[in-house]
This record gives sequence, C-alpha cells and structure tokens, in this order.
Amino acid sequence: MKVKPLGDKILVEILEAEEKTKGGIILPDTAKEEKSEGKVVAVGAGKVLESGKVQPLEVKKGDKIIFGKYSGDEIVIDGKKHKILKESEVLAVYEA
Repeated sequence: MKVKPLGDKILVEILEAEEKTKGGIILPDTAKEEKSEGKVVAVGAGKVLESGKVQPLEVKKGDKIIFGKYSGDEIVIDGKKHKILKESEVLAVYEA
C-alpha cells in the first residue's frame, strides 16, 4: 500500500522495541515500551502559510526522528506499525 501524507504531515515507520536490555535480559512482549523513534517514510508538500505560500518541511524521507510518546495517529501498513505526525510533533532528528 502507498500512503502520501498531506500538508505538513509526515509518515513515520516506528522502530522496533529492544528485545534485550543492555545487561542481556530478554524482555517479554508485555514489558516492551513502544518506541518514540522512527524513520521518515514519506512527507507532505509543506505547511501552507497565511500568505498562501507553501513552506517546505525540514524533515525529509530517510531521516531518523524522535517524537512524543502520544503523538500522531498509529496505522498499520503491510504489517508494520507507522504513525502519521505533524512536523511540529517531531522533537529531534538524529544520526545513528
């Protein structure tokens, strides 16, 4: 399935939660927290300003981002968890 976000929205694939702790303890599914990190899969055209001009988004396809735990709307595409977020809900872009 192909999803194209509109306006200032972005589509993010949620990164998988860790299977083990740093100490080597394997976590059961009930103990895993949902990650608030993801990889940008698609971006909208940009935010429409009051003047009518479109301001392009700062994030781009392929960026790894951190977002708020309860941000956006979760959807499932091809069996993988994704979120649709506004660009303003992105807290940071990072390099792995």
